[in-house]
Amino acid sequence: MSGDFYFRRHPVMANSMIIFIIACIGIVIVFLSLNLFTHHGESDTVPSVENMSYTEAIKMLRKHGFRTDIRDSIYNEEIQPGFVVEQFPKAGSTVKPGRKIFLYINAVHPKEILVDGENRPSESAFKGYSRRQVIAKLEELGFKNIRIVTVPGDDDRVVRVTANGKTIMKMQKVPINAAIVVEVRDGALRHQTDSLLQEQYMEYVLDGDEDVFEMEEPQAEEAAPAEEPQEHEEPVADEDDEW
Repeated sequence: MSGDFYFRRHPVMANSMIIFIIACIGIVIVFLSLNLFTHHGESDTVPSVENMSYTEAIKMLRKHGFRTDIRDSIYNEEIQPGFVVEQFPKAGSTVKPGRKIFLYINAVHPKEILVDGENRPSESAFKGYSRRQVIAKLEELGFKNIRIVTVPGDDDRVVRVTANGKTIMKMQKVPINAAIVVEVRDGALRHQTDSLLQEQYMEYVLDGDEDVFEMEEPQAEEAAPAEEPQEHEEPVADEDDEW
Protein backbone atom coordinates (compact mmCIF):
# COMPACT_ATOMS: atom_id res chain seq x y z
CA MET A 1 0.00 0.00 0.00
CA SER A 2 2.82 2.36 0.87
CA GLY A 3 4.40 1.70 -2.53
CA ASP A 4 1.21 2.46 -4.35
CA PHE A 5 0.81 5.56 -2.28
CA TYR A 6 4.35 6.70 -3.18
CA PHE A 7 3.83 6.22 -6.91
CA ARG A 8 0.58 8.11 -6.69
CA ARG A 9 2.13 10.99 -4.81
CA HIS A 10 5.29 11.10 -7.02
CA PRO A 11 4.41 9.83 -10.52
CA VAL A 12 7.32 11.60 -12.25
CA MET A 13 9.89 10.09 -9.96
CA ALA A 14 8.31 6.67 -10.34
CA ASN A 15 8.34 6.82 -14.13
CA SER A 16 11.97 7.95 -14.13
CA MET A 17 12.96 4.97 -12.02
CA ILE A 18 11.11 2.60 -14.34
CA ILE A 19 12.83 4.09 -17.40
CA PHE A 20 16.22 3.81 -15.72
CA ILE A 21 15.67 0.15 -14.86
CA ILE A 22 14.54 -0.67 -18.41
CA ALA A 23 17.58 1.15 -19.85
CA CYS A 24 19.95 -0.85 -17.66
CA ILE A 25 18.32 -4.08 -18.73
CA GLY A 26 18.63 -3.03 -22.40
CA ILE A 27 22.31 -2.21 -22.04
CA VAL A 28 22.98 -5.61 -20.48
CA ILE A 29 21.12 -7.35 -23.32
CA VAL A 30 23.02 -5.41 -25.99
CA PHE A 31 26.37 -6.15 -24.37
CA LEU A 32 25.62 -9.86 -24.17
CA SER A 33 24.45 -9.84 -27.79
CA LEU A 34 27.65 -8.18 -28.96
CA ASN A 35 29.74 -10.74 -27.19
CA LEU A 36 27.65 -13.46 -28.75
CA PHE A 37 27.71 -12.22 -32.36
CA THR A 38 31.09 -10.46 -32.53
CA HIS A 39 32.99 -13.09 -30.57
CA HIS A 40 34.40 -10.47 -28.27
CA GLY A 41 37.74 -11.60 -26.91
CA GLU A 42 38.05 -14.37 -29.50
CA SER A 43 40.42 -14.44 -32.50
CA ASP A 44 41.61 -16.74 -35.26
CA THR A 45 44.70 -16.83 -37.46
CA VAL A 46 44.25 -16.51 -41.22
CA PRO A 47 45.73 -19.47 -43.12
CA SER A 48 47.81 -19.03 -46.28
CA VAL A 49 45.91 -19.80 -49.49
CA GLU A 50 48.12 -17.98 -52.02
CA ASN A 51 49.29 -20.11 -54.98
CA MET A 52 46.39 -22.47 -54.28
CA SER A 53 43.60 -23.22 -56.71
CA TYR A 54 40.37 -21.35 -56.12
CA THR A 55 38.48 -24.45 -54.96
CA GLU A 56 41.26 -25.51 -52.58
CA ALA A 57 41.42 -22.00 -51.10
CA ILE A 58 37.66 -21.93 -50.51
CA LYS A 59 37.75 -25.31 -48.74
CA MET A 60 40.69 -24.24 -46.57
CA LEU A 61 39.09 -20.97 -45.46
CA ARG A 62 35.69 -22.49 -44.78
CA LYS A 63 37.34 -25.22 -42.75
CA HIS A 64 38.73 -22.49 -40.47
CA GLY A 65 35.34 -20.79 -40.27
CA PHE A 66 36.08 -17.88 -42.64
CA ARG A 67 33.91 -16.48 -45.42
CA THR A 68 35.33 -15.65 -48.85
CA ASP A 69 34.85 -13.01 -51.51
CA ILE A 70 36.48 -12.68 -54.96
CA ARG A 71 37.73 -9.13 -55.09
CA ASP A 72 39.29 -9.03 -58.57
CA SER A 73 40.93 -11.08 -61.32
CA ILE A 74 44.42 -10.21 -62.52
CA TYR A 75 46.83 -11.95 -64.88
CA ASN A 76 50.29 -13.20 -63.95
CA GLU A 77 52.18 -15.50 -66.30
CA GLU A 78 54.18 -17.00 -63.42
CA ILE A 79 51.01 -18.34 -61.71
CA GLN A 80 48.62 -20.90 -63.12
CA PRO A 81 45.21 -19.64 -64.27
CA GLY A 82 42.50 -19.93 -61.61
CA PHE A 83 44.99 -19.85 -58.72
CA VAL A 84 45.04 -17.33 -55.87
CA VAL A 85 47.49 -14.52 -56.55
CA GLU A 86 46.92 -12.52 -53.36
CA GLN A 87 44.74 -12.58 -50.25
CA PHE A 88 43.60 -10.00 -47.72
CA PRO A 89 44.07 -10.12 -44.77
CA LYS A 90 47.47 -11.67 -45.23
CA ALA A 91 48.35 -15.14 -44.01
CA GLY A 92 49.15 -15.18 -40.29
CA SER A 93 46.96 -12.17 -39.47
CA THR A 94 44.89 -12.34 -36.28
CA VAL A 95 41.24 -11.57 -36.99
CA LYS A 96 37.77 -12.19 -35.61
CA PRO A 97 36.30 -15.64 -36.20
CA GLY A 98 34.14 -15.83 -39.33
CA ARG A 99 35.68 -12.80 -40.97
CA LYS A 100 35.45 -12.40 -44.76
CA ILE A 101 38.71 -13.05 -46.62
CA PHE A 102 39.17 -11.30 -49.96
CA LEU A 103 40.87 -13.27 -52.73
CA TYR A 104 42.55 -12.08 -55.94
CA ILE A 105 42.43 -14.81 -58.60
CA ASN A 106 44.72 -15.21 -61.60
CA ALA A 107 42.55 -14.88 -64.70
CA VAL A 108 42.11 -17.89 -66.95
CA HIS A 109 42.51 -15.72 -70.06
CA PRO A 110 45.05 -12.87 -70.26
CA LYS A 111 43.82 -9.33 -70.26
CA GLU A 112 43.30 -7.80 -73.72
CA ILE A 113 44.56 -4.30 -74.49
CA LEU A 114 43.43 -1.85 -77.17
CA VAL A 115 46.69 -1.09 -78.96
CA ASP A 116 45.80 1.70 -81.42
CA GLY A 117 42.53 3.49 -80.69
CA GLU A 118 42.42 5.50 -83.91
CA ASN A 119 39.01 4.86 -85.49
CA ARG A 120 40.24 3.46 -88.83
CA PRO A 121 39.92 -0.31 -88.40
CA SER A 122 40.85 -1.07 -92.02
CA GLU A 123 44.41 0.21 -91.51
CA SER A 124 47.27 -1.49 -89.70
CA ALA A 125 48.19 -0.14 -86.29
CA PHE A 126 51.00 2.41 -85.94
CA LYS A 127 51.82 2.40 -89.66
CA GLY A 128 54.07 5.36 -90.47
CA TYR A 129 54.87 6.10 -86.81
CA SER A 130 58.44 6.48 -85.64
CA ARG A 131 60.14 3.56 -83.95
CA ARG A 132 60.55 5.45 -80.68
CA GLN A 133 56.86 6.38 -80.50
CA VAL A 134 55.67 2.80 -81.03
CA ILE A 135 58.05 1.19 -78.52
CA ALA A 136 57.18 3.77 -75.86
CA LYS A 137 53.44 3.25 -76.42
CA LEU A 138 53.66 -0.56 -76.25
CA GLU A 139 55.72 -0.47 -73.05
CA GLU A 140 53.27 2.01 -71.52
CA LEU A 141 50.38 -0.39 -72.26
CA GLY A 142 52.20 -3.17 -70.39
CA PHE A 143 53.55 -5.38 -73.18
CA LYS A 144 56.77 -7.18 -72.22
CA ASN A 145 57.60 -9.46 -75.15
CA ILE A 146 58.57 -6.89 -77.81
CA ARG A 147 60.98 -7.55 -80.67
CA ILE A 148 62.17 -5.18 -83.42
CA VAL A 149 62.81 -6.36 -86.99
CA THR A 150 64.31 -4.14 -89.68
CA VAL A 151 63.27 -4.34 -93.34
CA PRO A 152 64.72 -2.52 -96.38
CA GLY A 153 63.36 0.98 -96.81
CA ASP A 154 64.21 4.60 -97.44
CA ASP A 155 63.33 5.89 -93.93
CA ASP A 156 63.09 4.73 -90.30
CA ARG A 157 59.27 4.50 -90.03
CA VAL A 158 57.18 1.54 -88.83
CA VAL A 159 55.79 -0.71 -91.58
CA ARG A 160 53.52 -2.84 -89.38
CA VAL A 161 53.16 -4.38 -85.91
CA THR A 162 52.26 -8.05 -85.42
CA ALA A 163 50.96 -10.02 -82.42
CA ASN A 164 51.69 -13.74 -82.45
CA GLY A 165 52.44 -13.50 -86.18
CA LYS A 166 49.26 -11.61 -87.18
CA THR A 167 49.12 -7.96 -88.23
CA ILE A 168 47.48 -5.74 -85.62
CA MET A 169 44.80 -3.46 -87.01
CA LYS A 170 43.57 -0.21 -85.52
CA MET A 171 40.79 -0.62 -82.89
CA GLN A 172 41.93 -4.22 -82.29
CA LYS A 173 42.52 -5.67 -78.80
CA VAL A 174 45.59 -7.82 -78.20
CA PRO A 175 46.38 -10.20 -75.28
CA ILE A 176 48.84 -8.64 -72.86
CA ASN A 177 51.15 -11.67 -73.12
CA ALA A 178 51.28 -11.69 -76.93
CA ALA A 179 54.62 -11.77 -78.76
CA ILE A 180 54.88 -8.35 -80.39
CA VAL A 181 57.06 -7.77 -83.47
CA VAL A 182 57.63 -4.24 -84.76
CA GLU A 183 58.79 -4.05 -88.38
CA VAL A 184 60.80 -0.88 -89.05
CA ARG A 185 62.45 0.35 -92.23
CA ASP A 186 66.26 0.51 -91.91
CA GLY A 187 66.79 3.55 -94.17
CA ALA A 188 69.39 1.67 -96.25
CA LEU A 189 67.76 2.55 -99.58
CA ARG A 190 68.00 6.23 -98.79
CA HIS A 191 71.75 5.90 -98.10
CA GLN A 192 72.22 3.85 -101.25
CA THR A 193 70.39 6.49 -103.29
CA ASP A 194 72.50 9.24 -101.76
CA SER A 195 75.69 7.29 -102.51
CA LEU A 196 74.63 6.65 -106.09
CA LEU A 197 73.82 10.30 -106.63
CA GLN A 198 77.15 11.26 -105.16
CA GLU A 199 79.00 8.83 -107.45
CA GLN A 200 77.13 10.15 -110.49
CA TYR A 201 77.99 13.68 -109.49
CA MET A 202 81.66 12.85 -109.08
CA GLU A 203 81.69 11.10 -112.46
CA TYR A 204 80.10 14.18 -113.99
CA VAL A 205 82.68 16.44 -112.39
CA LEU A 206 85.57 14.23 -113.45
CA ASP A 207 84.23 13.92 -117.00
CA GLY A 208 83.94 17.69 -117.16
CA ASP A 209 87.58 18.12 -116.08
CA GLU A 210 88.79 15.66 -118.71
CA ASP A 211 86.90 17.61 -121.35
CA VAL A 212 88.75 20.68 -120.26
CA PHE A 213 92.09 18.93 -120.52
CA GLU A 214 91.22 17.38 -123.87
CA MET A 215 90.35 20.72 -125.47
CA GLU A 216 92.67 21.48 -128.38
CA GLU A 217 95.05 24.29 -127.82
CA PRO A 218 94.55 27.14 -130.30
CA GLN A 219 97.14 26.96 -133.14
CA ALA A 220 99.24 30.00 -133.79
CA GLU A 221 98.50 31.82 -137.04
CA GLU A 222 101.03 31.19 -139.85
CA ALA A 223 103.35 34.08 -140.33
CA ALA A 224 103.12 35.83 -143.66
CA PRO A 225 106.19 35.19 -145.94
CA ALA A 226 108.77 37.89 -145.73
CA GLU A 227 109.07 40.11 -148.80
CA GLU A 228 112.35 39.76 -150.72
CA PRO A 229 114.22 43.00 -150.99
CA GLN A 230 113.96 44.42 -154.49
CA GLU A 231 117.18 45.31 -156.29
CA HIS A 232 117.35 48.88 -157.47
CA GLU A 233 119.11 49.32 -160.87
CA GLU A 234 121.54 52.13 -160.93
CA PRO A 235 121.07 54.37 -163.98
CA VAL A 236 123.74 53.88 -166.69
CA ALA A 237 125.22 57.06 -167.81
CA ASP A 238 125.38 57.70 -171.53
CA GLU A 239 128.74 58.34 -173.11
CA ASP A 240 127.47 61.67 -174.32
CA ASP A 241 126.69 62.66 -170.82
CA GLU A 242 130.31 62.07 -169.81
CA TRP A 243 131.23 64.87 -171.94
